[in-house]
Amino acid sequence: MKILIINGPNLNLLGTREPEVYGSESFESYFKTLQNQFNTMQLSYYQSNIEGELISKLQEVGFTYDGIILNAGAYTHTSIGIADAIKAITTPVVEVHISNTFSRETFRHQSFISPHSKGVIIGFGLKSYELALQSF
Repeated sequence: MKILIINGPNLNLLGTREPEVYGSESFESYFKTLQNQFNTMQLSYYQSNIEGELISKLQEVGFTYDGIILNAGAYTHTSIGIADAIKAITTPVVEVHISNTFSRETFRHQSFISPHSKGVIIGFGLKSYELALQSF
């Protein structure tokens, strides 16, 4: 099973960015843990701060991979383009958020991605990615 984890803007700063919200572990370190834990899956990881690059990656793998786990960061609440890309591909997408977006600013309560996703996992820290992998 081929699964791609895609992280959006500012998630390259995990481990140093707002540790009280996002924790103190880098995603690269956590990704190694996921690879060990889910060693029967072929896991890969992609991160970009650029909306168009995220859309291009979704289109690139969206017809050949078995699953995509997407944390679009702030683009979750603003990007109709990413939502349209998810709607256009056949690979199921699980939307993931590290923090509970509903306990944060009001603008974070809206997701353009959720209506086109297989499911949504919010607020379990980095463990949200593990839960998404289990869904596949």
